[in-house]
Amino acid sequence: MASRTARRLHLGPYRAAVIAPISHQNVTLSPNLAAQVDDATHEVARFDAELGYEIAPFSAVLLRSESAASSKIEHLTAPAKAIAQAELTPNGRNNAAAIVANTRAMTAAIALSGHISAEAILRMHAELLTTSAPSIAGRWRDQQVWIGGGDLGPHQAAFVPPHHRHIPAAIADLLYYIDRDDVPVLLHAAIAHAQFETIHPFADGNGRTGRALLHAHLRNKHLTRNLTVPVSAGLLTATDAYFDALSSYRAGEPQAIVEQIVHAAFAAITNGRHLVHDLRDIRQGWNDAVMSRRGTNTWRIADLLLRHPVINAALVNEQLGILTPNIYRSLSPLLDAGVLTELTTTRRHQMWQAPQVLRALDRFAARAGRRGRTSH
Repeated sequence: MASRTARRLHLGPYRAAVIAPISHQNVTLSPNLAAQVDDATHEVARFDAELGYEIAPFSAVLLRSESAASSKIEHLTAPAKAIAQAELTPNGRNNAAAIVANTRAMTAAIALSGHISAEAILRMHAELLTTSAPSIAGRWRDQQVWIGGGDLGPHQAAFVPPHHRHIPAAIADLLYYIDRDDVPVLLHAAIAHAQFETIHPFADGNGRTGRALLHAHLRNKHLTRNLTVPVSAGLLTATDAYFDALSSYRAGEPQAIVEQIVHAAFAAITNGRHLVHDLRDIRQGWNDAVMSRRGTNTWRIADLLLRHPVINAALVNEQLGILTPNIYRSLSPLLDAGVLTELTTTRRHQMWQAPQVLRALDRFAARAGRRGRTSH
């Protein structure tokens, strides 16, 4: 239902973007921004190299944290406990389940980063939306979409992406650009991300898929080799500036999105180091609190908790190969020390949680924060 005036505004032709190809384009940065790109690139590589081996068990935590932050940009929020529970109970329909789906999309992006193709991008999108929107998951859109302006039509929208008939050619052009090796990696990834968001090739899930693609790009060019740097957590500190930068890119001014990705990288590294420090301290504290011999299954489960702060017997068996009758005996020292607490009471669907780890993850999300407008 809408007024006659509102309906009249949405009659007749509308203007959709016709985007310039970028396969052979070069972006010239100001000397100051070029220096910032170099500094941020160095810091990302150092973060990955220094912590990649030491915190290998934490790499899954960083990837999950990045997925949660990327989802938060799209209004999808849930506490760490709910997200960890959703990992054990698939096929849910709430925000936590959507964040878990985004983690699957991020995981697919990293796994497919060796060869970024149209099929790889479609696979990322399929992992994201197969459960919640199977009719559009893993398919280029076959309809017009728009950003802002209401649901009646695109006439009053803030941005109208290209008509869907242009998507295959625009994606092919983007992939040619991504395949280049003559562009500084962080600049390269920022421009490719902005171009993807401008093409807006899907009916839904473009932001989350585009940020997953950004991580595939960083891994493809070997800037990151071990870890997922939580760039989306950095973008969350200034969502207004991020969306404004995408708008500036669409208007032919690319420097703003490069600047936002650079700032996000610095913020991500700071927050990521803080998270790692917290997890390291938590794990060290367990050494003094848990009464169990070194090398036992109890300590293997303790290490698992840093990756999966909510567990059940099936997960422990799958990840560590410990037989179910032995799992309960191995959990006792962790329960006695307060490292674990029971999350459920029924034996059939019993779960346990590591409260300290969950609090550290919630603090990470709180530091990332959320400022600025909330739609894109």
